[in-house]
Amino acid sequence: MMTEKETMENVTETEQSAADTTPPSSDPQQTPSQGPPAGQSSGTAPEASAEEPSAVPDDLEEKLQAAERQAQENHDRFLRVAAELDNFRKRKEREIGDLRKYANQTLLKELLAVVDNLERALAASRETSEPEGLRDGVEMTLKELLKIFEKFGVQPIEALQQPFDPNLHEAVMQESSDAVPANTVVKELQKGYLLRDRLLRPSMVVVSKESA
Repeated sequence: MMTEKETMENVTETEQSAADTTPPSSDPQQTPSQGPPAGQSSGTAPEASAEEPSAVPDDLEEKLQAAERQAQENHDRFLRVAAELDNFRKRKEREIGDLRKYANQTLLKELLAVVDNLERALAASRETSEPEGLRDGVEMTLKELLKIFEKFGVQPIEALQQPFDPNLHEAVMQESSDAVPANTVVKELQKGYLLRDRLLRPSMVVVSKESA
């Protein structure tokens, strides 16, 4: 049998063991606050320090320099082309101006021969009193002038006894006639001319109409 003293020691050990195995209280007010993890302070975490910009790689720097050189070359080329276009425009303007001023130079040079023949005819008429000489000189001058016109594509319009054509003829009056059909050119008051396929001057004509 255990003595009273041994019994009291067993009771004390049992109570101590029960106290050690009792779970912690679920009361949040009794739960001790947990501190921040080790290595961190309870305040706001410090911002990460800004990283210093890394150096530009050598190949990127070379590409940048090459692009700048190319841009400069393109700019220089553009300036050269612009200058050439401006010079071309000015040269063409001068050529067009000269063409307008001297476009009739060849024709006028040919007409000088006509002036020479007219002067000869007048001089001959002063020396002699024969009208035939003056007439012959005028006829020769007219023939030469018509040759010059033909050389430059100018041809007379054959209007007499032709049907009236408003594209070639300009009717100034009408005349009754039984000899020809109506709307026929019966008189030519002024000869018309064509410059190749373009009307240079219409023929001024009299057109027939039916007798009343």
